[in-house]
Amino acid sequence: MTLTRDRKTELLAAAPLLAGVDAAGLERIADRTVEVVFTDGHVIARQGEVGTGFFLIARGGARVVRDGQTIATLGPGDFFGELSVLDGLPRIAQVVADGETTCLALATWELEAVINEQPAVALALLRGLAGRLRTLTEAGRH
Repeated sequence: MTLTRDRKTELLAAAPLLAGVDAAGLERIADRTVEVVFTDGHVIARQGEVGTGFFLIARGGARVVRDGQTIATLGPGDFFGELSVLDGLPRIAQVVADGETTCLALATWELEAVINEQPAVALALLRGLAGRLRTLTEAGRH
C-alpha cells in the first residue's frame, strides 16, 4: 500500500526529531521522501559506511546493532540515519529490518535542498538533536 502525501506528512510530524518543523516544512520533506519496503533481515544501514539517507519507520520494525550486539529496537514513528546524513561520517551502528518493514527515506541531498528552501527546518533539526543529546547526557550515557 502506497503512502499518500498526507500520511507521509503525519508520520513526519510525529517524529520527535522534526517536532519543531512547521506544516510547510513537513510537506516539503514529505514531497522529497520515497517509500521503501525492506524484507526481514535486510540491512537497511550498515555500520561503518557513510550514509546517504535518513529513514523513518512507517510500518514494521528494525533492530539497531552495534559491533554485533543489538542495542535498540525501533518501530513505527522511530527514525535513524540522521547523524551520518548531517555530518557525512560513517554510520555508528547497523540497522536491520525485523520482519517486513516500510520506511520513508530521505536522501542527504534532498534534506539539504529542504534546508536551503526552509531554514526553519535546520533550526528544528538542531533543537531535536540537542534534545536527544541532553537526554543522553542527563542519563549519564555520554
